[in-house]
Amino acid sequence: QVQLVESGGGLVQPGGSLRLSCAASGFFLGSYVMSLVRQAPGKGLEWVSDISSNSGRTNYADSVEGRFTISRDNAKNTLYLQMNSLKPEDTDVYYCSRGARGAGARGQGTQVTVSS
Repeated sequence: QVQLVESGGGLVQPGGSLRLSCAASGFFLGSYVMSLVRQAPGKGLEWVSDISSNSGRTNYADSVEGRFTISRDNAKNTLYLQMNSLKPEDTDVYYCSRGARGAGARGQGTQVTVSS
């Protein structure tokens, strides 16, 4: 059974950092492109970032380029998102997804709140 469990969210001040983790089970993370998406209440999903199966290629939304870094540890079956220089507009529930652009199975999400 495919399962993705996000963690690492929380409350942080503007300019701060958080590191999200996404632990996968039921499949080998290394065989898939993985992505991160986010969603605010009442709004649609917003794609954040993708990473290729061998970590050779990463893509970012313009809104997070230069501030966020996606990575993966296939041996630990875990995906990461390092978020720096956080802004209030980054406040959302963040989900990891198997597949590009959030198209596949997603976890339950982790809340990130950026506020002073």
